[in-house]
Amino acid sequence: MEKTRKLGQTDMEITAIGYGCMGQTHAYGVVEAEEDMVALMRYAHEVGYTFFDTAPIYGEANEQYLGKAVAPFRKAAVVATKFGIVDDSFFAGNEDALNSSRDSIRQQVDASLKRLGTDYIDLYYQHRIDPKTAPEEVAETMAELIKAGKIRAWGVSFAPEEYIRRAHAVCKISAIENMYSFVARQDEGTYFPLCEELGITYVSACPLAKGYLSNRYTAGTTYREGDWRARMNLFRKEGMDANLGLMDLITEFAERKQATPAQIALAWEITKKPYLVPVPGTTKKDRVKENFDAVNVELSRAEMQEIEEALSHMDIVGMG
Repeated sequence: MEKTRKLGQTDMEITAIGYGCMGQTHAYGVVEAEEDMVALMRYAHEVGYTFFDTAPIYGEANEQYLGKAVAPFRKAAVVATKFGIVDDSFFAGNEDALNSSRDSIRQQVDASLKRLGTDYIDLYYQHRIDPKTAPEEVAETMAELIKAGKIRAWGVSFAPEEYIRRAHAVCKISAIENMYSFVARQDEGTYFPLCEELGITYVSACPLAKGYLSNRYTAGTTYREGDWRARMNLFRKEGMDANLGLMDLITEFAERKQATPAQIALAWEITKKPYLVPVPGTTKKDRVKENFDAVNVELSRAEMQEIEEALSHMDIVGMG
């Protein structure tokens, strides 16, 4: 299995599995200590990761941690961050928190560059589309930033197909980042063909479904205040009972391959498509290595077909 991927149609190469920074400061009810997270990401680079994914909406510290971590090996790291969500009220449904106007993007990129402590961003995603700003205008702004040397490439997240096509026609999109995993396969018939047609990398967010696919949680697991998993059906008894067949399948393959369930979930993704790049996150050193070592788990064509056949008979509870 190829252990690297080309990023879109750029000359950048990234590891087939990247590192997602979100959980260090966001969504799990705790902000981890800077010293610990900087050390963790430097360890991730030692293990082999070259692709790191952050965003300002995860808390300004998220970008700051990453910037300090990669400073000693900046040219060997591909740093992805995001723009377009300018206020936490986005999570309460406030559309005014979305801003991708040219002036706002210019302010956002400069702020991210400062927090990251770098003079360029390798991949700059539009985190969510701004209904008030046309895709062509956003793409034109991205072209300006590329020409200015502030970013090397750009991408989108949770954008409709028509939006992507219109933007791509103005300035080539290098990556799409959406949720994809064993419990979130909705993009297979839509965004996968689009990526193949346009030469775009698909970056898979939440490839372990916030840890669910590691098979380390039960219906009795308790979570910190502010941990999103506490209100997700996937982590409740009903969801876990409904997905017993899926977890049995993953566990069976883990035993067969002398791997962990998390490694099977990641290996399945990177075997499935050559342009798929999952970005699992963790704050634990052993999980950093465990996740990356999924690149060494070989799934044959017959085994992939076996998995697909089994999945086709399952009614899976997803990320809702």
